[in-house]
Amino acid sequence: MPFNIPILLTWGRVIAIPLLVAIYYAPFDNYAMVRDVLATVLFVGAAVTDWLDGYLARKWNQTSSFGAFLDPVADKLMVAVALILLVSLGRTYAFCAMIIIGREITISALREWMAQLGRRNNVAVAQIGKFKTAAQMAAIVLLLIGSENFHGLNFILIGNILMGVAVILTVWSMCYYLKVAFADFKE
Repeated sequence: MPFNIPILLTWGRVIAIPLLVAIYYAPFDNYAMVRDVLATVLFVGAAVTDWLDGYLARKWNQTSSFGAFLDPVADKLMVAVALILLVSLGRTYAFCAMIIIGREITISALREWMAQLGRRNNVAVAQIGKFKTAAQMAAIVLLLIGSENFHGLNFILIGNILMGVAVILTVWSMCYYLKVAFADFKE
């Protein structure tokens, strides 16, 4: 297993997952706002390191097969845990979390299958997947903040609108990846 700064950043995201859960189980009974801010800062930090580790790995020529494996696992686990926490807090809908998590499992399995066939590049990340991720991350951040009146803005409402957009893009991107993969087998 290689050991470098990009891998360390990825491991930092893995470690952040139980910390995110711990924040919501810590005794913040009278300090819900503090809990929400801590969770949001942790999640945003994880999202930034997701971009940063890939950038540094490419810039410093420190890419590795282990990093390519661990990076998406850390991302998907962080998102899944955040979604489950948001559902348990009543801030978003279970069906949204189920669709997003189900898609992530499906596309991960599809990519693994295509890699075994030597065709992983056929289902490489597409632009639609990047839009899906952006909408999803913005929705999760707003829902973690959880404010219903932040200078007149209802972050729960805006977050759930963005979550709806993320769900639509999630299904769309899944259909896109499946279509690309299965079109490859018609040849």
